[in-house]
Amino acid sequence: MTPIDVDEAVTRAHREEWARVVAALTRRFGDLDIAEEAAAEAFATAVERWPADGVPPSPGAWLTTTANRKAIDRIRREDKREDKHKEAQLVSHDEPPEPVGAIEDERLRLIFTCCHPALAMETRMALTLRMVGGLSMPEIARAFLVQEAAMGQRITRAKAKIKTARIPYRVPSAEDLPARVSGVLAVLFLVFNEGYLATGPGTDPVRHDLTAEAIRLTRLIRALLPGDGEVAGLLALMLLTEARRTARVSANGELVTLAEQDRGAWDAALIAEGHQLVRERLAARVAPGRYQILAAINAVHTSARDVRDTDWSQIVALYDQLVRLDSSPIVALNRAIAVAELDGPEVALAAVDRLEDKLADYHAFHATRADLLRRLGRSQPARAAYGKAIELAGNTAEIAYLTRRRDQLG
Repeated sequence: MTPIDVDEAVTRAHREEWARVVAALTRRFGDLDIAEEAAAEAFATAVERWPADGVPPSPGAWLTTTANRKAIDRIRREDKREDKHKEAQLVSHDEPPEPVGAIEDERLRLIFTCCHPALAMETRMALTLRMVGGLSMPEIARAFLVQEAAMGQRITRAKAKIKTARIPYRVPSAEDLPARVSGVLAVLFLVFNEGYLATGPGTDPVRHDLTAEAIRLTRLIRALLPGDGEVAGLLALMLLTEARRTARVSANGELVTLAEQDRGAWDAALIAEGHQLVRERLAARVAPGRYQILAAINAVHTSARDVRDTDWSQIVALYDQLVRLDSSPIVALNRAIAVAELDGPEVALAAVDRLEDKLADYHAFHATRADLLRRLGRSQPARAAYGKAIELAGNTAEIAYLTRRRDQLG
């Protein structure tokens, strides 16, 4: 096996096994710091050992075993004063864990631990992206539009609070679930978005491992709360978005916009399932939440056989509904994109420009301005806006697309 093959095996193992290894260690040792550091050490050992020893037949099992040993070594080093107690604890944990059912999923337990209401909402989301999604600190900082150092401090404090408050590692009881689920859904949505528009350097532009895991965990939560409209809405939104994944990046690695995608390449089964969930929520005649409205918007997009058949008036009406629930500048930006199709780019540009103070560091703001300016024939300011979007973007496929659009302006 070549060094390149080994590097690819380590990268793939990190994508596929990180959350499983961290979850297993958290369950065993009850400490997120130990779990994360031991997992990181295990992957570092793999980088050293696999080129010489070969990639093991079961990388996940090798990593979990190695991480367990690293964690035990750390505990023994750090707590000499309680050797007898710790030795007893470690021996008792050497027994194989009891089997868990489909719902008692270890990664789902880890998510609910990270999303405990004792933590602030943004902290819950950041911690889960790190512990479950395996995202790097720069990737998480970009997701929240904050500095990397500040995000690192936030995550460190969250892990300490979980340890000090002895927050349990479990899926909450049935009566506690509804109050806890909103934070979990927000996290899963962020994990999915990072997979669908990956921002890490050297990563694939679309990370199917993250989108698939977010969908899998959302399905588990839907089994826990089958009547929750927002759980159904998020699942529908993910499915309708995932259905377009293979059509979203061209053969030469460039982003393909929704308007330019080959709709025949969309996954018909995922679209049918997503549409069915949207129809079920409409039939319930209950006021929809944020994810249900976003799912409905995606249902309108995926119902059109050609981009020219898109019902933009319905999409703008749905965004009007969403703005009443979520008045964030990003929602306003997405509404303006739809308004451009209905009322023209000049009207949309005026709405976008009003968001500059709040979205000056957000690449999609500048990409949207660039496109609207291009459509209005204002080439020089469009070039400048494309340049700013390229500077701020982290996704390789998106950078390639924006660069081509800028260069077309001459």
